[in-house]
Amino acid sequence: MREIKEIHIHCSATREGQAITADTIRRWHTSAPRNWSDIGYHYIIGFQGIEFGRPLHRSPASARGHNKHAAAICYIGGVDSNGKAKDTRTERQKELLIKIIKQLKAKYPKATIHGHRDLSPDKNKDGKIDQWEFMKMCPCFDAEAEYLEFQPDGFKPKSAAAQKAKKKAEAKTD
Repeated sequence: MREIKEIHIHCSATREGQAITADTIRRWHTSAPRNWSDIGYHYIIGFQGIEFGRPLHRSPASARGHNKHAAAICYIGGVDSNGKAKDTRTERQKELLIKIIKQLKAKYPKATIHGHRDLSPDKNKDGKIDQWEFMKMCPCFDAEAEYLEFQPDGFKPKSAAAQKAKKKAEAKTD
């Protein structure tokens, strides 16, 4: 069994309210120009439930340089009606994301949680990923910050937003 060290959160970059399935994403990923062997994600969060993608024992096609020890989750949505990045998750999708995160964390308690964009290169080498450094906006919300409570002890956020949220949370406990 693969060791999971990171949980990656993605969006499908589809318009708000557009219902697509894991099979649709699988076709996108296995067709030109990608021509991958399978869908890139392990779990897909639709409007009504969870669909399974690539088997968890296989590495995802999630974030270059971060796939070997990752599990990948994708929620359907991520852009508004004009194609602009937006957190379009429904309450049900938020609940299901937490459900999968809790299940993965029960099995892999030391795994850290990151949005796809949090894995962008730190271009100015200042120790944090700022918005201007994002290679893409996916998943269109601050995953590291939102899921701080599920991060392992000693977690070092990559994103500037999560670093700020962690400092604020630590100040409250002092």
